[in-house]
Amino acid sequence: MAEYMLALNGVTKIFNKGTQDEKRALDNFSLEVEKGDFITIIGSNGAGKTTLLNAIAGTVETDQGQIIVNDQDVTKWHDFQMARFVSRVFQSPTMGTAGEMTIEENLCMAELRGKRRGLKWGVTKSRRLRYKEVLKVLDLGLEERLKQAVGLLSGGQRQSLTLLMTTLAPPKLLLLDEHTAALDPRTASKVLDLTDTMVRENRLTTLMVTHNMNHALKYGNRMVMLHQGRIQLDIQGDEKKKLTVAEIVAKFGQTLKDETLLSC
Repeated sequence: MAEYMLALNGVTKIFNKGTQDEKRALDNFSLEVEKGDFITIIGSNGAGKTTLLNAIAGTVETDQGQIIVNDQDVTKWHDFQMARFVSRVFQSPTMGTAGEMTIEENLCMAELRGKRRGLKWGVTKSRRLRYKEVLKVLDLGLEERLKQAVGLLSGGQRQSLTLLMTTLAPPKLLLLDEHTAALDPRTASKVLDLTDTMVRENRLTTLMVTHNMNHALKYGNRMVMLHQGRIQLDIQGDEKKKLTVAEIVAKFGQTLKDETLLSC
C-alpha cells in the first residue's frame, strides 16, 4: 500500500470571487504524493502552479477541499504552522537566507527550525566544525567563510546554501518555486544538479515548479502538467523517462501557449 506524504482532495481556490475578474486558480484539484516522490510541475502562466504551492504552504486559504500532510489534516493551517512540515525555496535567491546574518548563523537557524529554542541557540564550536564538513558538499569554498555575511554571496551561492539548509532539519515537504529562474544558465544547471543530489540522498518528498520543459523531464520521478487549475498530464517512471519535449509540444502545444515552455 502506498504511503502518501501529501494528499490534496477536491481543493478549489477562487480569486476575486463574484467579480468580472474572477479566477479559478485551482478547480476541484486532487493529487496524491508518495513519500520520497520528486515531482516536477509545469504549465502555462496562470495554470495554478504557484497557487498550488501557496495552498500547501498555508500562505493562501482554500475555498473548499482538504489538504493532508503526513496523515494530518492541515487544510486550515497558516504558513507559520506549516513551517513545521514545509521548506520552500523561492525564485529570488535572497528569500531563503538572512543576508545580514553570517553563513554559520543561517545554518544554525535552519538546523533549529521547528525546535524549541532557549537564549543560548547560537553557533557552538561543535556546530561550527560540523557546518564546515557539511559545506564541503557544495564545493564552493564556503566552509572557509563561515563568518561572512550571506548578503555578500552570489545568487547561485545563496541558492545552494538555501538548499543545503533544508537538509539540516529535513522537512516533510520541500517546495521549489522556480528556484533557478533568476540564475544564469550555467549556475542554474549546477544548482539543479545539487538539488537532484540532495533530494535523492535525503529522500525528500519534493514538488518543483519549473518553466523549463527539459528540466521537468530530466529531473524527478514524476511530472505533472497543470492547465486552468486542473491536472492535464500526470506521468512517471519509465514512461516519463521516454517522453520527449517534442511529443509534449505535439500533444499539448495549444494548451501550453507559453513561450518559455515551448522554446525549451
